[in-house]
Amino acid sequence: MKSALVCGAGGFIGWHLVKRLKEEGYWVRGVDWKMPEFSPTKADHFIKTDLRSPLACEVALSSQEVPEIDTTPPNGKFDEVYQLAADMGGMGFIHKEECDIMRNSALININMIHAASQAKVKRYFFSSSACVYRNQVSGEEELAEEDAYPALPDNEYGWEKLYAERMAMTYGRNKGMEVRIARFQNCYGAQGTWIGGREKAPAALCRKVAEADIGKKDNIEIWGDGNAVRAFIYVDDLVDGILTLMRSDVKEPVNIGRREYVTVNQLAKIIIDIAEIEVGIEHIDGPVGVAARYFKDDKLKSLGWESKISLEEGLRMTYKWIYGLVKKNDKRYN
Repeated sequence: MKSALVCGAGGFIGWHLVKRLKEEGYWVRGVDWKMPEFSPTKADHFIKTDLRSPLACEVALSSQEVPEIDTTPPNGKFDEVYQLAADMGGMGFIHKEECDIMRNSALININMIHAASQAKVKRYFFSSSACVYRNQVSGEEELAEEDAYPALPDNEYGWEKLYAERMAMTYGRNKGMEVRIARFQNCYGAQGTWIGGREKAPAALCRKVAEADIGKKDNIEIWGDGNAVRAFIYVDDLVDGILTLMRSDVKEPVNIGRREYVTVNQLAKIIIDIAEIEVGIEHIDGPVGVAARYFKDDKLKSLGWESKISLEEGLRMTYKWIYGLVKKNDKRYN
């Protein structure tokens, strides 16, 4: 039986990754500074701690037994570490909390990669982001992984991710650890944050349309003119990509995303059509981010990975989940 430590297991992607690893027969420990928000974790053992602390990272990797509780990896150490923990959120949060993003995420990444090397972890996965790339304009050619340099990320979240990539690769070269790095495109699906300021566009728009659906709003708001171009990947496809990359021999950063490009206006229209309602769109001032994101996925496809879930199919599942939560939280339905 293989064992894995999932850092950020209290978050959206981490919850799904833990679930998939358990389905594949892994012994899994989850660690985060919060428990999963919507459904219980599937992990064999969960530690609630702050990975900004070097000691917390060491404890997360420890095989020390707790009496009467199965908290120890079967072989006494972890075969794999998945580092997804980060201080992050949607565009509003990224633009507002730059200092916390840079400090908190950098501390987590510095301390966890070092602790993993000290613990002789065999394989280490780091979740990077498409935010490492420069701004693009509508209709521009797709960027390959090598096009992250010369470096010019649009925001501080991207700069921190780029530094963390370099640090992970440096440890991999010097400490005998197999490091794998994925640059995520926007991910969405059930179990993701949908309210509170950290939610990303698909979840935010699903919530706004659901609120209109139950009669709480007459229209939905979109920051900017809605013409920014994005690609979105459903969480199950993303987890497939993570595991495909982790089990490969590819040492360089790899893009993971579904190359189905839409504007934010088009994204909203798909969700409105799914809800089968008539609702207006109001464009308001707010942080938009880059004008466009286009990327190549040749490296991951060469490993046999393919995105299986279309944007409409994924949004249909996500909307159903968020609609249920919106209705549940509306006092008129309680």
